Amino acid sequence: MTQKFAYFTFSLLLIFMFLSLFFPGLPADNTIQAINPADTAWMLTSTALVLIMTPGLAFFYGGMVNKKNVLSTMLQSFICMALITVIWFIIGFSLSFGDSFHGIIGNPKSFFMMKDVVNGKPWPGAPTIPLVLFAFYQLKFAIITPALITGAFAERIKFRSYLLFIVLFCIFIYCPLAHATWHPNGILAKAGILDFAGGVVVHMSAGWAALASAIFLKGRNESVHNPARITYVLLGTGLLWFGWLGFNAGSAFHADGIAAVSIATTSTASAAASFTWIIFDAVRGRKAGAMGACIGAVVGLVAITPAAGYVSIPQSFVIGTVASVVSSLMVEWRSKKTSIDDTLDVFPCHGVGGIVGMLLTGVFASSKINPAVTGNGLIYGESHLFMVQLLAMIGVSIFVFIGTYLLLKFTNFISPLRVSEAEEREGLDWSQHHEKL
Repeated sequence: MTQKFAYFTFSLLLIFMFLSLFFPGLPADNTIQAINPADTAWMLTSTALVLIMTPGLAFFYGGMVNKKNVLSTMLQSFICMALITVIWFIIGFSLSFGDSFHGIIGNPKSFFMMKDVVNGKPWPGAPTIPLVLFAFYQLKFAIITPALITGAFAERIKFRSYLLFIVLFCIFIYCPLAHATWHPNGILAKAGILDFAGGVVVHMSAGWAALASAIFLKGRNESVHNPARITYVLLGTGLLWFGWLGFNAGSAFHADGIAAVSIATTSTASAAASFTWIIFDAVRGRKAGAMGACIGAVVGLVAITPAAGYVSIPQSFVIGTVASVVSSLMVEWRSKKTSIDDTLDVFPCHGVGGIVGMLLTGVFASSKINPAVTGNGLIYGESHLFMVQLLAMIGVSIFVFIGTYLLLKFTNFISPLRVSEAEEREGLDWSQHHEKL
């Protein structure tokens, strides 16, 4: 990181630190009503569970790259916990959940620097927990989304350019998507889209952004790829699976039956996908491996995310199995039939897994599972929900891919994204951070 960039960034931090003195965020009174202790305790736990997913992702990705890039790859996930939290505190929460501007984006003044959050009226979709808890639960989703993208351009991006890119991505891609999908007045929410825990907002957005990034940054100069620590991948998968229970079941916002169903469907889909991946490999004459089992589990977790609180347990088994096969075929097609260097197959796993989950939500969602479902899925003879999911999937895909590509071009104009060939050969651990494993 250059000194000029560091000075500029440090100056911004000082400015916002000074502004914070004028936004103390103190509650005006203690009259928050209808707060349920059980729901609050569950959501405090879920918030911690979702946060641990980002270190889990760091291990998951870090174990897959070459040894000379392990630390840099892991840091790209860890730094999101710091930088995105700052952005969320200043403006991100407002842009996502502030007063709606035509269903596209929130008013940046609504909760600027967490104004009126501590004593704010609970969020309509989470009426029994404090608004501040809702705000910081949603923060964890905002943190992991840009971290997911990093697997696509691992081993070849400058760290300072990456920092600028994820700030722009959070503001111009993630926040508008979160607002459109999860705000009651969001354009996708009003259209009737179902996205229980982030299949669209998190996984499809990360997947399409990953594809745009892989195309824009082009391939690595080194064709040899030897995973540094498969044990890290196993550890990362365990942390992701553990944290995902809060990711999905926490999105019920209550300690109730919907949360319990979400834990059941999440566990079933991930298990089905993991086992399917290694069996599908064996059918094609490959050895059953730890990498395949781990990747399959994550694909299942991705696919069930939009559907977790809307489908039955047997249907979650179908979702996990189908997503595993489709993503596995997409990984093979990407590696053998294209020149796209999506280093860790983020698009085939997160993007495609999210798409499969999104569409199958439109097939299986039922009001008998969750009364919030106003139109049942295709399997019950109703087509409206499926068409809404399909059209939203197409629209979101176009928005994220084109939007991310433009942000990459802008970032590259301000600060070149690619490391030099010599820095790439040396490894990003040393060339970007002067550290070694």
